[in-house]
Amino acid sequence: MQLQGKTALIAGAGRNNGRQIALTFAREGADLVLIARAKSAELEQTARECEALGVKALPLLADVGDYAQATRAAQQGLERFGKVDVLVCATGIRPHNNFWDFSCEEWHRVFNVNLHSTFYLAKTLAPQMIERKAGSIIALGGKASMTSEKHAAAIVASKHGLYGLIKSLALELGPHGVRANLLALATIKTQRINPEWYPDGLEQNDPAIKPMGLGRAGTTQEVANAALFLASDQSSYITGDRMLCMGGRYM
Repeated sequence: MQLQGKTALIAGAGRNNGRQIALTFAREGADLVLIARAKSAELEQTARECEALGVKALPLLADVGDYAQATRAAQQGLERFGKVDVLVCATGIRPHNNFWDFSCEEWHRVFNVNLHSTFYLAKTLAPQMIERKAGSIIALGGKASMTSEKHAAAIVASKHGLYGLIKSLALELGPHGVRANLLALATIKTQRINPEWYPDGLEQNDPAIKPMGLGRAGTTQEVANAALFLASDQSSYITGDRMLCMGGRYM
């Protein structure tokens, strides 16, 4: 098992990519701190399925875009397991709107969830990683961390900032044995709570899918496999990087 004896904190673990990452890490032996902002039933279900795989799981409801809540949840995880070896930030929102129609409140909410949450959690967990001279920080980004798109100024700005944060963490924490990487996703088959925020579609005949190298959308398991690689010692010499899980979208 690639994560035997390790503990991972996964923010955004209630559904979609975060949930699949949790299950994949559990199969590889990691104990888990699972965080979701709401939907306690989904989070509890994820925790039960992980525990059925033979690991321990601590489900916590918290808005990690809020510093006090993010810090409290991370500290609860440390108190329960004594350490966190892997941090996965799988949180993100994608409201689409003309930038002049974006309210300041909406703008700051996007940054809180997409960018600040990673800073809050890393700030809380990095000291004990530094002390043990080991750790892996993984943030989920997307094509917005690489390019731009219409009606998505807040998303693009926050995700570009997220990659900048990851590179800075890698540079500062690297001498202490702690790695940080961005996992950039393209079109993944997930449950869309707000489908209007995802104009790229999901069907095989969608214009956004056809030009991709593999000609299909990705799966949450494929995302989880990539996250497992970055979490494990298999990627011990990779840090400050942006790993593309995009099916050949930008060839």
